[in-house]
Amino acid sequence: MTRRLKILAASALAAALIGFAGTHAQAADVTLKLGHLANEDNIWHKACLKFAEEVARLTDGKVEVQVFPNETLGKEIDLINGMQLGTVDMTITGESLQNWAPKAALLALPYAYTSLKQMDAVASGPIGKEIEQEILEKAKIRPLAYFARGPRNLTSNRPIKSPADLNGLKLRVPNVPLFVNVWNALGAQPTPMAFSEVFTALQNGTIDAQENPLALIKSASFFEVQKYVNLTEHVRSWIYLAIGEKSFAKLTPDEQKAVQEAAKTAQAYERQLFLADEDKLTGELKAKGMTFVEVDKAAFAAKAKDAVLASVKEEIRPTVEKIFAGQ
Repeated sequence: MTRRLKILAASALAAALIGFAGTHAQAADVTLKLGHLANEDNIWHKACLKFAEEVARLTDGKVEVQVFPNETLGKEIDLINGMQLGTVDMTITGESLQNWAPKAALLALPYAYTSLKQMDAVASGPIGKEIEQEILEKAKIRPLAYFARGPRNLTSNRPIKSPADLNGLKLRVPNVPLFVNVWNALGAQPTPMAFSEVFTALQNGTIDAQENPLALIKSASFFEVQKYVNLTEHVRSWIYLAIGEKSFAKLTPDEQKAVQEAAKTAQAYERQLFLADEDKLTGELKAKGMTFVEVDKAAFAAKAKDAVLASVKEEIRPTVEKIFAGQ
């Protein structure tokens, strides 16, 4: 009996070792950790999962991308710092990179891009390449692809059709000096405030209005305290799927190529989701009782332009002027 038990134990150990060897052989050679701030329902997260799937396919499983939503790997600035140190591999980031690369401010300029088509032309054209090169050189982060963001729109409890309608409007804005300057120039009374405080401030009348993309207007339930979505579309912007240069340099040339190809596939996939999502959000907000108002965008843009040029850093002003000239 004892001898039989020993044989069985030896067989079990051998099977376990064979199983371990098989598992080890199938494991990825490289693991890239991709952290971002969006939740699991967000289209950026879905595009990241598509990216991970494509990387695995193109490398025959040799490179694995693990995606961490909801800031579980850290906040955006923490991830950028980690990518520069080589302790984090990837994230989704945009104008926050202007702390290292001033041209990253061009990603989110009020009234710089009048349409998604024009924004695409800049993002994928010579100016976009300049921005990407500066981010690579100064921030040591390599943009791989870019995702579109929904345009920021103004919500309020009275219709706003022209800058004149902004007179006396107490408007919450993010703590971005450029945004404050532009809304001042347009005639509103901008008030920087943390996003988490906006709903209550609208509810009790501390502020009259706020501005954000449709996705945030819906997720924050602003439809409960605001009647109108005024289609100002004052900021169109994009954001990069990016990898730390230290992490990218550790990949073989074939792996680098696969990562870049997978990123382009993820970019196209995100765009499909983005367009469908924008149409869906409009319908959902209308169903919640919000009224959509067409505004005189030309009047808003003309009045905002000087404030934008006066607020950007001198070194990028010529590029901003070039973007405005191309509208």
